[in-house]
Amino acid sequence: MSVSKLGQRRQVVIPKEIWEDLGLEVGGFVEVERVEGTVVIKPKRLVDAEDVLNPEEEAIVRRGEEQIRRGEYVTLEKLEHEMERTARKRRGKTT
Repeated sequence: MSVSKLGQRRQVVIPKEIWEDLGLEVGGFVEVERVEGTVVIKPKRLVDAEDVLNPEEEAIVRRGEEQIRRGEYVTLEKLEHEMERTARKRRGKTT
């Protein structure tokens, strides 16, 4: 357990080991919350609104994650090979 001294402007020093373990950075953000008489500090990352998925996109990602868990996926190499093979077939039919 580490003990930190409270500064004049309500500042708290986070011990170096904890700072590094959590990947904190100067200028980063944390959430501070009171829970049953204690103070809980959680690292937070701000996200650009353009990077947030809409519900439809979120559903697609969840389905993909489920497929991966079930082992239903192909590697990028195999996908590229299949796409090239399909393109060669198409070129062959048009000539």
